[in-house]
Amino acid sequence: MAAPLQQKKLFLFDIDGTIAVGDTLFDGSAALLDHIAAIGGKAYFITNNSTRSGRDYVEKFRRAFHLETSEDQFITSGYMTLRFLKERYADGRIYVLGTSSFIKELRRNGLHITETAEDGIACAVTAYDSELTYQKLVQACKVLSDPNIPFYATNPDLCCPVDFGFVPDCGAICNMIADSVGRRPEYLGKPSPSVVELCLSLSGFSKEETLVVGDRLYTDIACGINGGVDTCVVFTGEASPEDMADTPYPADYRFANIKELLSSLA
Repeated sequence: MAAPLQQKKLFLFDIDGTIAVGDTLFDGSAALLDHIAAIGGKAYFITNNSTRSGRDYVEKFRRAFHLETSEDQFITSGYMTLRFLKERYADGRIYVLGTSSFIKELRRNGLHITETAEDGIACAVTAYDSELTYQKLVQACKVLSDPNIPFYATNPDLCCPVDFGFVPDCGAICNMIADSVGRRPEYLGKPSPSVVELCLSLSGFSKEETLVVGDRLYTDIACGINGGVDTCVVFTGEASPEDMADTPYPADYRFANIKELLSSLA
């Protein structure tokens, strides 16, 4: 049985489709963050968007949402991937399919990145890539034709919410590659329990005090379930109330939007 919402102090929010879409902050999001601060809680933003760094998100929240945040509040799939690669492949050559900014961030942290198929590759990583070309897909397939090269990806999201609807995300790109080479990646962002475990470690709050809030069942809600904490779905993004009838990722709490969640915390 889920712990009462009034006991929650640590809130792990997805961003796109949950508290905002594009440069539009959903009604109630700023008030909910104020409420969390007022009760001595902590908010982290756990996003599978690997194209932005924590620093980028701090600037976006200030510019677009008029919200002050700190870099350590943003746990992105890119950051989780960076941590993983530094732990496992710090001295290896890593093939990456991703945006130039994502590759630049990995290189800035001392990793040896290549964007072409070549000898001596230790592992391959796929990320969301708004600069995707067919030649990049060819290079990825060439690398992964070697079954001894491990295959990782930042996140399994099939689509990314934008102002007019959705566009293909990392999971859709991975499906093209996987259908071609007959291999599927290990995903390093949500729904990995490592995301929840990191936030618990950083904050010092308990699992009983924690709530994952998101709009996507197979990433956000699955992440909370995998991490052993309570979950809340809002129907402002991908998931709909009809999806709740038959899902392997049932959320403990369900609200139409963030404003309704805030009302239930009062």
